[in-house]
Amino acid sequence: MFERTRTPSWHRRFALAAFGALGLAAVGAGAQTFPAKPVTLVVPFAAGGSTDLVARVMGEALRKELGQMVVVDNRAGAGGMLGTEAVSRAKPDGYTIGVATVSTLAVNPVFYDKAVKANANLKPLIGLVTMPAIFTVNPAVPAKDFAGFIAEVKRKPAGSFSAAVPGIGSIGHLLIEAINESFGVKILAVPYRGMGPAQTDVIAGTAQVLFDQAPSVLQQVQGGKLTALAVAAEQRLPELPQVATLKEAGQPALNELGITWFALVVPAKTPAPVVDRLHAAAKAALQAPDTVARLTQMGAQVSATPGNVLQQQIDAALKRNREIAKRADIKVE
Repeated sequence: MFERTRTPSWHRRFALAAFGALGLAAVGAGAQTFPAKPVTLVVPFAAGGSTDLVARVMGEALRKELGQMVVVDNRAGAGGMLGTEAVSRAKPDGYTIGVATVSTLAVNPVFYDKAVKANANLKPLIGLVTMPAIFTVNPAVPAKDFAGFIAEVKRKPAGSFSAAVPGIGSIGHLLIEAINESFGVKILAVPYRGMGPAQTDVIAGTAQVLFDQAPSVLQQVQGGKLTALAVAAEQRLPELPQVATLKEAGQPALNELGITWFALVVPAKTPAPVVDRLHAAAKAALQAPDTVARLTQMGAQVSATPGNVLQQQIDAALKRNREIAKRADIKVE
């Protein structure tokens, strides 16, 4: 019988080290040439909404910085979870990146296990912008500011006021429940299939309260169809200088809860050199005057939050939102 020869252990160690070095060299070479083909930017919502508009501005700006086409791919469905899952399952090579929002990163995981699993496979790249929201009521409500509205709610029986919210567990729903808890009142949260029909019913007086992003509701406020009582923003809006922020109204927690933010994410195992290249490109894009002007024009404020700081922001928002949902006993089917 032949005796099986055994490879000396130092040979095995040398071979493993060599393969490891080759792998690192391949990653390094890939990062140096990245990107060598078009990059896909997945948007987890339909075309035409705020997320899509921000994505298209960033797609064009990233194209200039990366020197490659950036193809916007709308993967709408399941409240943003379909697009989020698509990014989390993508090959971690930098050629698929995703737009994320406060809803996909800090609301959906409160209610859906599939969102938790998808987000565990994502890495925050950079925060893009924040977008203010406006707390509005039907003009028939006799209130001129947020404090006056709360006084009016307390004056009437519980449940006399209803708020149109874009679905159970949405940011709008969480905000209404936070108001109920903070002031010991009961505003009914009525879920709608999107902000369009919700806004229509508040203008008609079927519901009395609407909390929506500034770009979507500003025209109705300026036209007198809705009354703005407060804004969730870092500072007052130039278009509504007379309307105080919720922070100015003594409600910093509600102010923070109401501000929408957008970010870029990549699959979690994307190599660090590629992540660094994408981060540098996105940061440069957010500093370009034409990009800033276009984002500002749509009501957004550039944040350029670093990935590690963004992760802390996500963790804090998740903790807060879970607590609100638990105390309000919010459940989704």
